[in-house]
Amino acid sequence: MAFGTQDDTDEVMNEINMTPLVDVMLVLLIIFIITVPVMKHSVNIDLPRASNEAQLIKPETLRLSVDASGGYFLNETPVSDEALTVQLKAAAAQNPQPDLHIRGDKAVRYERVAQAMAAAQQAGLRKIGFITEPRT
Repeated sequence: MAFGTQDDTDEVMNEINMTPLVDVMLVLLIIFIITVPVMKHSVNIDLPRASNEAQLIKPETLRLSVDASGGYFLNETPVSDEALTVQLKAAAAQNPQPDLHIRGDKAVRYERVAQAMAAAQQAGLRKIGFITEPRT
């Protein structure tokens, strides 16, 4: 019974073990061999060539401004309340329907802007937005 003896097997190895590297490379090779045929279409079809361009029909934008005295301007043209309703109904009937951008003066009563929004909604306009100035 010799407790202090060591075998010669505890020496440091100076070579790189290539077995795990070869195993990983073989697994990758098998994965690529299996996936490459899947990526290729099974039926080769010569598709016809055609040039088509998407037609971008942008709807026009109606600009409704409300000045400080409460007057309405549709596309920079002064309009009365009755004429505004008629023009908004005509715009709602267009295809594609135009966007309505409302610009209200900061000194105008909120009631006038709310009346313009209600008239646009009753006319059937669906896209209504507000235009504001950024703070500086």
